Amino acid sequence: MFRFHKTLDIVTLFHKSGSPASLRAANILKQVSANATETATEDQASDHSHQTHPKRSRQEFELNITEDPPTSDQLRTILEYVGKNNISAVVQGASTENEALKKFRENAENFKRPVIVDWNNGKAVATDKESEILKMLEQVNGKE
Repeated sequence: MFRFHKTLDIVTLFHKSGSPASLRAANILKQVSANATETATEDQASDHSHQTHPKRSRQEFELNITEDPPTSDQLRTILEYVGKNNISAVVQGASTENEALKKFRENAENFKRPVIVDWNNGKAVATDKESEILKMLEQVNGKE
C-alpha cells in the first residue's frame, strides 16, 4: 500500500567543535535522534502509549549540526524563538534584537554556541544543559 511520509522536522545545532559545552549538546542531540529513529522503526500502526520509552522524547527528526554561523534571517528567527529575555544567551553583550543583529554583523563570533533550533516547531535554546534541551524537544509531543 502506498502512503505519503511526513517530512521530518529539522533540528539544527549551531556548533563549535572546540567547545566542551557544544560537544555535550551534540552528544545529547545525537542520542535523542538515535532513540527517536529506533522507536520510529517499530510497527507504526500499533499503539505504544502503554509502553515506556524513557529516552524517547519525540518523533524522529533530521539533525543538522553546523559550525557555520546562522544567516541574518536565521538569527532573527532564533531571537524570536528564544524571546526577549534570552537574547543575551544567543548574542554576547546584546539585550535587544537590533543590538544582537548589529553585534553579530560586527563579529559573527559574538554568536554564542551551542544554540539548538527546532525550526518546524518554533523553539530554540542556547545551552548544553540536557534537561533544557530535552524539555525543548519534548514540548513537541503535545503537537503530534
